[in-house]
Amino acid sequence: MLEPKADVKAILALEDGSVFEGRSFGHRGETSGEVVFNTALCGYQEVLTDPSYAGQVVTMTYPHIGNYGVNREDIESARPQVAGFVVREASTMASSWRAAGELHRYLDENGIVGISEIDTRALTRHLRDQGAQRGVISTVDGDAPALVRKARGSRSMIGADLAREVTCAEPFRVPAPDDVAEPYAVVAYDFGMKRNILRRLAAAGCSVTVVPATMPASEALALRPDGIFLSNGPGDPEPVRYGIEASKAFIDAGLPIFGICLGHQILGLACGGKTFKLKFGHRGANHPVKNLETGRVEVTSQNHGFAVDPVLFERPEYILTHLNLNDGTVEGFRHRDRPLISVQYHPEASPGPHDSHYLFKDFVKLMEEWKG
Repeated sequence: MLEPKADVKAILALEDGSVFEGRSFGHRGETSGEVVFNTALCGYQEVLTDPSYAGQVVTMTYPHIGNYGVNREDIESARPQVAGFVVREASTMASSWRAAGELHRYLDENGIVGISEIDTRALTRHLRDQGAQRGVISTVDGDAPALVRKARGSRSMIGADLAREVTCAEPFRVPAPDDVAEPYAVVAYDFGMKRNILRRLAAAGCSVTVVPATMPASEALALRPDGIFLSNGPGDPEPVRYGIEASKAFIDAGLPIFGICLGHQILGLACGGKTFKLKFGHRGANHPVKNLETGRVEVTSQNHGFAVDPVLFERPEYILTHLNLNDGTVEGFRHRDRPLISVQYHPEASPGPHDSHYLFKDFVKLMEEWKG
């Protein structure tokens, strides 16, 4: 186990040649991934354990990270999923009645290489100007030019099918609460699902069967679901052909469908649309989204680097329902006649606001109407 105050040098090198020097935070070693930033003020444990961050080195823009430690309740998957972690100031002392340990030890125990004491504001501004970039964090190689070359040779997020890497190995069930007499049977495709999504579906009266991302549609339909849920997840949606083809089958079957994040993008592709990579993505817990059908603005939790091309809405059967107020990108859509709804952001939050919890009720209403 590392000593909390061990003074070990660490280097973050980006593919464009930019180099940031700091101190080791967490596990010692070397890691690579797409370097991105998250603007949330808290919730670093949920960020670390969100499977949507697989393959990414996450920079927290809030300057002081680790002060409330880690606990067993706030994890969104079985382990940290990020490729690396970047912070300005790392607290090695946990001060919270809920804390079960310190963040730096949690990272070390789970093999997550991190770097602290770098100018995260300068790094964030650079990523905003130049776009998300491949990068390497190392505590074992002090040769900055060599690390830049490693960054350039690392895996690109474009074309990366990461859902296959983070999905569950076998199906499992999450029952509805005991007081729900007739729960709706939902098959949830796990492209990298956060646990709080399952909690919200169950709370809405659903009995959920979670299945691997690669399950053929015929097997899912054999479970006789009342609805299909397509989860969040990491990577580029276009290589997830198995998920796109399954979604096409569910659309043809007329089943109610609800997609979130990567599931939203997969659904857009299944509907004949296109997706594209955002310059630096949307990651944080305070992104404003306008519901075009109600006129209300929702403060949302977001984590994505790709978006659905609005060209889809040139077709009259698809209706744009939600719009990002920062950059005008697509945040949600529905079908005019079929029971299909989809959003790019995270209505289950964790961390984040609860403005969008109504979407789970909307999904239940679609299933109610479909069964009726």
